[in-house]
Amino acid sequence: MTDVARKAGVSPMTVSRAFKPGSLVNDATRARILAAAEELGYVLDSTASSLRSQKTDFVAVTIPSINNANFADTVGALNEGLKHRGLQILLGYTNYDMQEEERLIEQLLRRKPQAVVVTGGKHTPRCRRLLTNANVPVIETWDLPEAALNHVIGFSNAQAVQSMVDHFVAKGLTRIAFIGGDADRDTRGLDRRLGFVAAMQRHGLDATRLIAAGPPPISMREGADAMVHLLDTAPDTEAVICVSDLSAFGALSACQRRGIPVPGQISIAGFGNYEVGAICVPSITTIDPGPKEIGARAASLICKVLDNSTTEAICEHIQPRLLLRESSI
Repeated sequence: MTDVARKAGVSPMTVSRAFKPGSLVNDATRARILAAAEELGYVLDSTASSLRSQKTDFVAVTIPSINNANFADTVGALNEGLKHRGLQILLGYTNYDMQEEERLIEQLLRRKPQAVVVTGGKHTPRCRRLLTNANVPVIETWDLPEAALNHVIGFSNAQAVQSMVDHFVAKGLTRIAFIGGDADRDTRGLDRRLGFVAAMQRHGLDATRLIAAGPPPISMREGADAMVHLLDTAPDTEAVICVSDLSAFGALSACQRRGIPVPGQISIAGFGNYEVGAICVPSITTIDPGPKEIGARAASLICKVLDNSTTEAICEHIQPRLLLRESSI
């Protein structure tokens, strides 16, 4: 700052003020200071002002997977919605591990974020205490938690999968299986599995065709391996619902390698509305959970709370869409 001040012929305090929107620095002086800063490659250090104001310019976000297109879309929409306020995202990757989420939340809160956005509504007891006492807006996304911490923008994974079961049953298919991952780690996958079981039982059907494909996130290879196991152990299966479109694509590939027509002999469905499911042949029936809408709504809610436009806890329901494609029609 001293170097910039010397080059622009002003005091260091004037340089500091010039970087603050609305400060009393005339336009000509501000332009001279910004030009000097640009030439010198100077970036304002906001640490001191953050200490004084107890405010930062970032929102803390945790996601379970960095290579999941759905979570990437949510983060992208969230970022777009926050940019106009000068807020940036500080991202934490939990790898579907609640203990890791707890560790990350503690680290992120030490940096005084303006708000915290977490994926999911299930946390360790200590993580819940950390978030409850953080004194910043907390938004739980992608789930509808039983006991919300603060704000919620999500949907029922269980109900979304039940709509898929209902679709297959309406087509006269009754021997239906579910391919998912490690239920202890993937809470959203567990909810989808529970939704499958509940819907099958509601229809009076056998709900025991449950294939565990491994730890989340389930890959195409694991989906293919799970489908091979299902075909070997329950060859009369008429339809299979996979926990994600990636695992559904793997399941579809396994059927094609065995010469099993889809949907002629078996119907396949996924979850997530990934690009691969839309362009493969046959295209895969899926559920679109609206990841971009989740991110955009989260950004809008954060802005409202920071503007003191709302003081009450808000729960916004996203309505997933059932997309019927070639793999089940």
